[in-house]
Amino acid sequence: MIAEALAVIGASTLPIDAAERKPVIEITRKADLKTVVGPAEYFTGRVTITGQFQREAPSRVGGAIVRFEPGARTAWHTHPLGQTLIVTEGVGWTQIEGGPKLEFRAGDIMWCPPEHKHWHGATPHEAMTHIAIQESQNGSPVTWMEHVTDEQYLAETSTQEGENTHD
Repeated sequence: MIAEALAVIGASTLPIDAAERKPVIEITRKADLKTVVGPAEYFTGRVTITGQFQREAPSRVGGAIVRFEPGARTAWHTHPLGQTLIVTEGVGWTQIEGGPKLEFRAGDIMWCPPEHKHWHGATPHEAMTHIAIQESQNGSPVTWMEHVTDEQYLAETSTQEGENTHD
């Protein structure tokens, strides 16, 4: 259901019905969504990316549904205009460089601020899926960097004051 909603919400610049000169809504059906394996250059472990999209100008929005198997994670990276992650399944970890490693769960929504070096992925024992939404600037939604080391990935997880612990 979320994938269908994302396809409708994220419709590209509206195609025009030539006969009536009216915009028409574009829907990409779940059965037509393509899934690719996340490249080892940008991910550690098994990651799949489904329904990846980048809308045409003047829109800058793009995104995808990303599934991380247990132990999988992104490399360090930044987004020029930030990134929203909507967690749909499982449990994951995220960290901004120099900050605490935080846990998140299905139902959580995260905001990664613009130009802040960070990573995110599944925990060692549970898969995690999120919808990633970000905007491009100068044609790019992300700048990839070095891989997250096992030591960084397995460092102690912090809790923030007032954080929901998902009892």
